[in-house]
Amino acid sequence: MGTDALSRRRALQALALLGTTPWHGHLLAAGGTTLLAAWQQDEEQHIGQFHANGDTLVQGPTLVVPTRAHGLCLEPQGSVLAAARRPGDWLLRWDPRDGRTQWLWADDDRRFNGHVIRSAAGQRVWTTETDLDTARGRIGVRDVRSLDKDDEWASHGMDPHQLLALPEALGAFPAGTLIVANGGIPTLPETGRLKRSLDRMDASLVALHPGSGELIGQWRLAQDPYLSIRHLAWDPVSRTLGIALQAEHRDVGARRAAPVLAIWDGRRLATAQGQPPLEGYGGDICALPGGGFAVSCPRADRVALYDGRGRFLRAIAHPQAYALGAAPGYWWSGGRDATLAVEGSGLTRVLPHPAATMVFDNHWQIVPA
Repeated sequence: MGTDALSRRRALQALALLGTTPWHGHLLAAGGTTLLAAWQQDEEQHIGQFHANGDTLVQGPTLVVPTRAHGLCLEPQGSVLAAARRPGDWLLRWDPRDGRTQWLWADDDRRFNGHVIRSAAGQRVWTTETDLDTARGRIGVRDVRSLDKDDEWASHGMDPHQLLALPEALGAFPAGTLIVANGGIPTLPETGRLKRSLDRMDASLVALHPGSGELIGQWRLAQDPYLSIRHLAWDPVSRTLGIALQAEHRDVGARRAAPVLAIWDGRRLATAQGQPPLEGYGGDICALPGGGFAVSCPRADRVALYDGRGRFLRAIAHPQAYALGAAPGYWWSGGRDATLAVEGSGLTRVLPHPAATMVFDNHWQIVPA
């Protein structure tokens, strides 16, 4: 390990010790729902837990992280995997019960793209990454204990973002198949998140063999190449995959009117139908408890609701709606000042945030009781 890498690791370990809030059982008492989130507060970046009970949202154990976190993966034993938002250089395992952390830095020619998951069998950890020399997407195949990279697969596109292991067979694709959202936006390491050469966009959804990384399927929205494929959610009711889209059209009108949802049924990839203009930006997606999808639209201050085939149903007003999460009977949407807790019947509770300066990232994760 080089001197710079060692210094970074020591600094990060010190930061973790200073930034951990210990777990207190009374904060996460029985009843209600525990939500896992990433957020910014007072210029610091955090990951941590919140407990939703009645009309309150109470902060639980937290950890300060060096840069903005994004996708979070809850492990079976209760620890949390987090990856830095693109172009990120850290990967983390954190146990909110005792504050223990395990950090890993990206290689100098790789950057993390914000999402990490465990394989269906729990034997591997997968990360979306970018090769800085070629701008091509890579899937890091990592040891579940050490988080060290054992292998690396092509994502067959640029800008891979969220990934998901199919929880059940779908058409020709068996359970466990790795599905990857290639955002398709070209970037350069020296310009970070600055988008360039959008005429070369190449967004795609790919299916990879979970054992070998072999490409076994790829789909594009050929009718509109300026739709970036970003976030994924599986609906067990309709047995379809919902994909949140982010439009990159140069024309403002086309961008505002662009669909924010696509549906994949194992055979074809198609955009949603019948939606009003939603500013062309899907921030997050979750499957609704009774079937169908919710897509957060922070630039339109709405949460858009669709059925499992992608037909627009209605939109709920919610300022700067971003993070979404669902559990049996309920779904949640984090916004600018409050989180909405929505029952399957449509009854909605408004849970004010514990601090006015909190800005939640794209994703909630539900912690099982």
